[in-house]
Parts: sequence; C-alpha cells; structure tokens
Amino acid sequence: MQNRNLTADDHFKELAEAVVEMDEERAVAAAHASLESGIDAYDAIQQGLSAGMERAGQLFEEEEYFIPELLMCSDAMYAGLEVLKPHLKKTAGSRGTVVIGVIEGDTHDIGKNMVRIMFETGGFNVIDLGRDVPPQRFVDTAIDSNADIIALSTLMTTTMDGMGTVVRLLNEADIRQGIKVMVGGGPISPGFAKRIGADGYAVNAAEAVKVARELVAI
Repeated sequence: MQNRNLTADDHFKELAEAVVEMDEERAVAAAHASLESGIDAYDAIQQGLSAGMERAGQLFEEEEYFIPELLMCSDAMYAGLEVLKPHLKKTAGSRGTVVIGVIEGDTHDIGKNMVRIMFETGGFNVIDLGRDVPPQRFVDTAIDSNADIIALSTLMTTTMDGMGTVVRLLNEADIRQGIKVMVGGGPISPGFAKRIGADGYAVNAAEAVKVARELVAI
C-alpha cells in the first residue's frame, strides 16, 4: 500500500481489511503506514483493527467464518497491535482499578483483550483474570484489590447467567455499592445489563472506556 494521498479513512480501511483477510504482514505494513501518515495510534486501533475484528465476528455469526478463520483474524489484529501499542498516549494518573475477564464457560478473549488495552491507555489500573473465570473469583479479586469496577465479557449466550451471578455475589457480600459492574460482548444488550443489575454496558472497546470513566465519576 502506497502512503501517497491516502486519507485517514483509507488507512482505517486497509487495517480493517488486513484483519478480515487474515493477513498478518499486511496488518503490520498498514500499521506502520498509518503511523508514518501521522494517524493517532488509538484511532488506528479502534477504527481500523477493531473494526476489522468486529466484521470478522459478524462473518463468524453468519457462518461464513469459523473458529480457525476467526483465530487467524485475531493473529492479524495482534500483529498490527504490536506496532501501534508503543505509540499509544497514556492518560496521566490512575482513574481507578478495573478487574476484567471473560465469564466462566467462555474461552473467547479477543474482545476482552482489546478492552483491556483501551482501559490501560485510558489511565486505569487493570487486573486481567483472563478467560473462563468463575464468578466468585471476580468478587474475591475485586475485594482484595479494592477495585472500582468489574468488567465482564462473553461471546456465548450459554454463559450470560454467570454475569448475573457476579452481581448477586456482590450483593450477598454487601459490597455492591462500592463496586460497579459493566458488561459487554456479542450477545449482551443494554436490556440484559439492566435486567441483571449491572451498572453499565458497552458495545465496543472505545465505548467501554467512556462508560468506565462515567462509572468512576459517579
């Protein structure tokens, strides 16, 4: 891809297409090209790589892509991320502590990893529990770390109830008021978040940071 006369949208499109087409070398080249053109690394990640991963997720839902293709898309995304991450501008000062992870029963952590990076860039102290995390572990870690927020993710409808279990356990421990809960992932909706008593819902990584900042400010 030639850098000459390319707009920011052209760079974002190239990054996204590299992910969708599972091309790691192209993703790396596109990431370098976007930086050379003066594009903010955060924008390149969110509007380029993340957008491409969202499209790959849609293709997976439509059964055009399957797990092997989705994993290769994520490899391309991570290849581009490695180039862009060192150029992210971190917000000075901590905005609070977030315990993040994928709820028990789900091992899909691509979206969660993207949200973690955005949280870290946004100035939050992040404790990443990984994937397939039991509800009680979220609660115990939040207590031990004096966390402000628990961020729960899933891509599977069969594991959604575990998010509600986290809220219930916080209530039972009588610490619900001190810890905000936010949820996200493919099958999650604002209605579901409200139904289980979560404090916030985010549709993507950039929105997750905005929601977290609002919750910490409350």
